[in-house]
Amino acid sequence: MEIRTLGVLGAGAMGNGIAHVAALSGLDVVLVDTAQAVLEKSMATMRKNLERQVQKGTIDAAAEAAALARVSPMTTHDAFAKCDMVIEAVPEREEIKRAVYAQVIPHLAPHAILASNTSSISITKLGRASGIAERFVGMHFFNPVPMMKLVEVISGLETADATVAAVEDLAKRMGKITIAAQDMPGFIVNRILVPMLNEAIFALHEGIGDVVSIDNGMKLGAGHPMGPLTLCDLVGLDVALEVMRVLHAGLGEDKYRPCPLLVNYVEAGWLGRKTGRGFYDYSTNPPTPTR
Repeated sequence: MEIRTLGVLGAGAMGNGIAHVAALSGLDVVLVDTAQAVLEKSMATMRKNLERQVQKGTIDAAAEAAALARVSPMTTHDAFAKCDMVIEAVPEREEIKRAVYAQVIPHLAPHAILASNTSSISITKLGRASGIAERFVGMHFFNPVPMMKLVEVISGLETADATVAAVEDLAKRMGKITIAAQDMPGFIVNRILVPMLNEAIFALHEGIGDVVSIDNGMKLGAGHPMGPLTLCDLVGLDVALEVMRVLHAGLGEDKYRPCPLLVNYVEAGWLGRKTGRGFYDYSTNPPTPTR
């Protein structure tokens, strides 16, 4: 099945990035969020990021204008009726995803695919909850979507081969490289990455090193493009915590137990860049370590 019109559910950082890349690749995009203010902020961010690409010379002004014209911001789920596929990009909590599926699925066309951008939750479980398991699949993008090339494609036990093929084709049209992951907690990337991030937070919690030393240690000693605590702030500490909890519950191993310091930061509302404070305070330039 060729996907011509793509729906994106949720206009936060991930939904915004997915809509950006899809529109730039020539797809008509229906971007839905029930909060008008979130939609307006999302469209402003998209314009800013596309303009940055124009300034860098990676696209021209005509491509920018065409991409923006392809995006239709909407606040109601019935806008998805004309979509061949919808990608859900709501917060990483199973109960939230189940609730929005119940609202969205009655509006989908009979052939439409529903994909979740979940980074850790079982696709089999979500697919069963959706009621359209054969047309349900995991399509995990990475933040920031316009820059990160990878998409994890995850099949549930009941996902049809045709659904997977359509999603892989879509990802390639969007300029992404796909990897196939089994439906296990955390899939491939987070199964490997999250314990490292958690261990970095434990190292901070136990006083083994301060924020700068830990980040510089992994950048200069392991060749990482950014330190693990900087990466946590970029991903969102609340998102990292939810993924750790899914891994800990699903695998039952202590190495996935979230560090108490991470829990404290999330409870304090220190969620990283999106709130202006996490392991760094982003009210200063350059950001100041908070510990």
